[in-house]
Order: sequence, then C-alpha cells, then structure tokens
Amino acid sequence: MSRFSLPQDAAFQALNTSLGFDQRLWPHDVAQSRAHVRMLAAQGIISDADRDEILGGLDTAAAELEAGSFPFRADDEDIHMAVERRVSELTGPAGGKLHTARSRNDQVITDLAMFTRAAAQGAIADLEQLRLVLLEVAERHLDWPVPGYTHLQRAQPVYLSHHLLAYFWMATRDIGRFEAVLRATSELPLGAGALAGVNFDTDRRMVAAELGFDGVVRNSVDAVSNRDFALDLLHALSVCATHLSRLGQEIVLWTSSEFGFMTLSDAWSSGSSIMPQKKNPDAAELLRGKAPRVWGHQAALHGVIHGLPLTYNKDLQEDKEHLFDAADTVALCIAAAGGMLETATFHRATMAAAASDQMIAAVDLADLLVKRGTPFREAHGVVAGLVREAVDSGRSLADVAIPALGDDAAAILEQSSWLESKVSEGGTALVRVREQLQQARALVG
Repeated sequence: MSRFSLPQDAAFQALNTSLGFDQRLWPHDVAQSRAHVRMLAAQGIISDADRDEILGGLDTAAAELEAGSFPFRADDEDIHMAVERRVSELTGPAGGKLHTARSRNDQVITDLAMFTRAAAQGAIADLEQLRLVLLEVAERHLDWPVPGYTHLQRAQPVYLSHHLLAYFWMATRDIGRFEAVLRATSELPLGAGALAGVNFDTDRRMVAAELGFDGVVRNSVDAVSNRDFALDLLHALSVCATHLSRLGQEIVLWTSSEFGFMTLSDAWSSGSSIMPQKKNPDAAELLRGKAPRVWGHQAALHGVIHGLPLTYNKDLQEDKEHLFDAADTVALCIAAAGGMLETATFHRATMAAAASDQMIAAVDLADLLVKRGTPFREAHGVVAGLVREAVDSGRSLADVAIPALGDDAAAILEQSSWLESKVSEGGTALVRVREQLQQARALVG
C-alpha cells in the first residue's frame, strides 16, 4: 500500500535519484547496517534469528556489490534503499526489520560521516607520502643555491632545500586541517531517526563503538541536519589544492626555457599535436587548473546549506557529489605532485648562475652600513643610489659598490655570503636548514 495514487514522473525520478553517485557509499552503508542490526538484537528489539538472517543477507549483498554483480533496479532511489531492498529479497520477512529504529535521514548522514572520515584519513596518508618526497628531494639538494623571488623578481638567494621545505610545512598544516575533520566526525549520528529520536530503547553507544566513533551526537535535530564536517573536509581540501596549485605554478616556471631550473621526467610530461619539439608540463598545469574546481565545490555546498530550515531537506542530497569529486581530485593532485618532484632533474649550474646576480645582494650591502652605525632607512637609500648608478652606467654592482663602501663590500658580494649570512632561526643558512631537516625528519618518523 502506498501513500501515492500516481507513479512518479520519469523526469522527477531522474532528478530525485542519487544512485548514480552514492553507490560508492555501499561499504559504509553495509557496515553501519551490520552494527545497527546487532544492536537491535542485543536490545531485544529483534530476535537473534532475524539478526543472523539479516547479517547473512548483508554479506551476500556486499559480495555482489564488491564483484559488480549487484542486481540494481530502475526504481532504486539510492544505495540505501537498494541494499535494504536486496536484503529483503534474500531474507524475506527478516529483511523488512533491518530499518527498525532508524530513518534514511540518520542513515545517510552516518554514511556520509564515515565517508568523510575515510577521505580525511586517506588525505593524511597521501600528504605524509608527499612530505617524505619533499624531504628526500630537499636532502639531495641541500646546498644548491636558487634565487628567491618576490613579485616574480629576483629578491634574495636561498638554498633549494630551504625552498622545498616551505612546501613540507604547508603539507604539515594541511595534515592538521584533515585531523580536525577527524575530530569533527567523531560522534555518531545514527539513532536520531528522522529528526526526533526513535520509539525504541536503542543503544547508540554500542553502534558507535563498533563503527569507530568516540561518542554520539547529543541532539537528534542537529544530528540529521549537520553538514559542518562536510564543509570542514571541503575547506581542508581547498587549502591543500591551493598549496598544490602554487607548487604547480613554480614547476611550470622552473621547467620553462626562460628559467631552465628543472626538467620533468617524460613520465610526467606531454607532447604537442603539431610541434614535435614540445615537452609540456601538463601535470603541473593541472595542479593549477584543478584547484578552482575544488574551491567551487566548497562554495557550492555553502550555497546548498546556507538557507535551509532544520532539519532534513532534499537539498542535502547535493552534498555528496561535491565531497566525492573534491576528495578524488585532491588525491590525484597529491599523487601527481609527489611523482613530479620525485623524478625531476634540477639543474644546479643554471640555478646557481641565476642566484649569482649581484643585485640580489643589495640588502646585504645595506646591512653592512647598518653594522657600521647607519640607520637602516638611510642605508637603504645609499644602496638604492648605488644600484641606480650601476644600472644607468651599465656596470656591475661590485664595480660601483666596492669603491664607495670599501673592501668589506667585496666580501659581501661573494655569493656564498648572501646565503650563509641568513643565520636567524628559520633562515636559509645551512646550519638553519639542517635544523629544519632534523625537525622534518622527526615528524615523518
């Protein structure tokens, strides 16, 4: 018997169904259904015989889903209804008891929380591997000078190891954001029912313990309407994608003929359909191009949620595709970033030549005057005048600065001094870079 006298319109069915994308939730749906039915039996809400029948049906359905032989039907609205329908086919009346003391509202949010937790754990593992690559590449290029840039103009030289470690610390902060997502998914929503709780003496904490949750959501209304953790995951993914985009941009620049600082492996490069000579850094370019896609998913989910009254509304079905695509996209980008860096060739002579531009020692000359007692702003003006004189006359900075500032300027204009003078904590002097490497090694274990 149905509440409705007419079948659903085909267009509404197509709009309403989520089976095309939420099938991937099946491992979580089966896991929570197993925990739920064990709890029902433990509480005397269903019999042990019914429990065993349902568990057997769930095992069969899971095996079919794993093998790709699950008999989906055209009227399966989502993976949750498909699994329940199949269990009922397999077990008869017992299967009809699976949904006792739960609603699709708390069932869906529980599956989503489990997916979000797994996605965050996966991102942490991927980022830990990327950090290891960054650390190893930094160690291999410990004392290789490279220009540091501001406004994409040569600013001050650093060691390549120091530059790469900046991305290590970005990845470390990303891991922290994903760890926050794990905390945000630590409470079990299941047991909230449609919104008000259920009419049975359930043991939500038993289910939570089996599924790996630390506790239960304390308010049933909040349990079914909450999507904060989904926004948290999308935020973490968005920031991570931004970091990867910056890395991708630098790889694009550094592999260009104009820079020539590095060469990507052929395994991470593409050719041209018309120009035989081309070797394009497409993977690095896609690190840039994928980032706005991830940000868009975050903005879209904010848009879905921002005006919704409590509790469940069908709009919330739109959470899944945003989460799924963003998580998949960032996982692929992390793998690409690690693959490119691990197999790239850096060109020491080219980087060192670019880092030997005397103009990028200008601040060191100003600091020389400061050490002699000149106020920094006055020293800055003196050196700026020397730079202008060198540029206007076509001479080197050394040709102008040494006569004006004395022999101490000659020592400062030795390239190694520009790097090794940066001894402040966190600076690029080798003693400080080695400290960073030690700290990084301690983090990766």
